[in-house]
Amino acid sequence: MTDFFTADDGARIAYSDAGEGLPVLCLAGLTRNMADFDYVAPHLERCRVIRMDYRGRGESDYTGAASYTVPREAQDAVQLLDHLGIERAAVLGTSRGGLIGLMLAATAHDRLSGLCLNDVGPVIERAGLERIFDYVGRNPAAKTHEDLAAKLPANMPGFASVPEGRWLSDARKHYEATPDGLRIKYDPALREAFLAAFEGTSPDLWPLWEATAGVPVALIRGANSDLLSPEVAAEMQRRRPDMILAEVPDRAHVPWLDEAESLAAIRDWLAAVRAAA
Repeated sequence: MTDFFTADDGARIAYSDAGEGLPVLCLAGLTRNMADFDYVAPHLERCRVIRMDYRGRGESDYTGAASYTVPREAQDAVQLLDHLGIERAAVLGTSRGGLIGLMLAATAHDRLSGLCLNDVGPVIERAGLERIFDYVGRNPAAKTHEDLAAKLPANMPGFASVPEGRWLSDARKHYEATPDGLRIKYDPALREAFLAAFEGTSPDLWPLWEATAGVPVALIRGANSDLLSPEVAAEMQRRRPDMILAEVPDRAHVPWLDEAESLAAIRDWLAAVRAAA
């Protein structure tokens, strides 16, 4: 069930809140929405699973390129917790959602009880960014979900052993069928915001990783990822020796989180969050 709250600038933000137990705030990828966590949600036992559509995505208001930034989306996440009366939550962040989680570690540390990053870290590889530049904000050429599902294996190198029907399921979750073909379920202006964010020299995000000190952390990396390198993952581990690390074979950017390796890391991370509470 989708609910809505109003951010401090008047934007109407969609969210869902299901289950009981440890609050886990699930933050999706750049162009994704709450459906990003459909595969892992059934495995989050004894958890209150909270998801949100960032502004400009899914059912949330489209508020313009200038507002589609990690700091603004982190503010929205805190305001959602305020709306729900939740003091602290563990954040499970996929790609963009992980960057928002790192921002929360630096700007709202007292609201964070743990952080699990899905295939993202303080250094983002240019090759992975350029692949995203190619498609963000653009409708696919495929006219039907079935047509897109047939093309995705070739368009998503690095994936193998994919569950039957998964590509079609993903196509249906993230693209809307119209008489004129498939349409993205987010504001096309996100392209402008994303390109602007990565112009020039990349900012040093290692201080955000250092800001996670004191909360349990985990990292799930696709073994074939072009966005998060093994070297960056190793440096994250060096700086946080207690970090739970899983590498998922046959996955690039990003794992779906229902793989055995992903689930084992998430279970260990949730146990650490509960133990630290």
